[in-house]
Amino acid sequence: MANHVVSLKHPIKLKDIDPADTDGVKKTPEVEASMDKDLERLGALQELLYVAGANAVLVVLQGMDTSGKDGTIRHVFRGVSPLGCSVAAFKAPTAEELAHDYLWRIHNACPEKGMLTIFNRSHYESVLVEKVHNIIDKDKLERRYDEINNFERTLSREGTIIVKFMLHISKGEQAERLEERIDTPEKQWKVAAGDWTEREKWDEYQALYEELLNRTSTEWAPWTVVPADHKWSRNYVVASRLLDVLGRYEDEWTQALRARGDAQMAELRSSGVHRK
Repeated sequence: MANHVVSLKHPIKLKDIDPADTDGVKKTPEVEASMDKDLERLGALQELLYVAGANAVLVVLQGMDTSGKDGTIRHVFRGVSPLGCSVAAFKAPTAEELAHDYLWRIHNACPEKGMLTIFNRSHYESVLVEKVHNIIDKDKLERRYDEINNFERTLSREGTIIVKFMLHISKGEQAERLEERIDTPEKQWKVAAGDWTEREKWDEYQALYEELLNRTSTEWAPWTVVPADHKWSRNYVVASRLLDVLGRYEDEWTQALRARGDAQMAELRSSGVHRK
């Protein structure tokens, strides 16, 4: 399935990535069954993460309006236990948040060890929206790229596994989804005039996305560009990428799980309490 992990050694150009690409795969019952198995395995890995308590997982979802951030959360994480998972949605900063540095609200929402947290939008709004609307200048933008890379490196060194997804939608598909919201009563609550005004700045956003992908895709927090015109394919790619990353920790977490079990059994034996 099509996905594009960004490497600092090989910069990407968004125009070269087809938002409708499915790598030749079609939506079939077999593909849907494979997706179900992937989500079941994702749930099992999240349980290991929770019990082992050795790492935290931060999933970052960025993309233009209607790219499918909410849908990705609903579908990809439906098998994850709510006990070990949280979602943080970042809208316009509050007065309290504006009184602090731009990373304050982000750091406050980062996961503790054992937890998986999904960011619906993120600190990257501070190098996208704020630049497009001239809230920050080019010099401050440059500084923020370095600050964000250092921030994520600190999280990584402290045990947070960072997986970042840019949901790449086409301008034509976005228009269809915005129109669908207007035409569907059950979706009209999502309608916002701002979505249309932001759409007028499409080219600026695409240029900034391309720059931030190439500037902030690091060894400790790489970006994956996900073609997002087809919702089923988008979900498949995100799930597959998560399994690839988190699967690398399975043995380590399993060992930690067993060590905790051994410690609990030793405590039980030393307590003198016995099973009836």
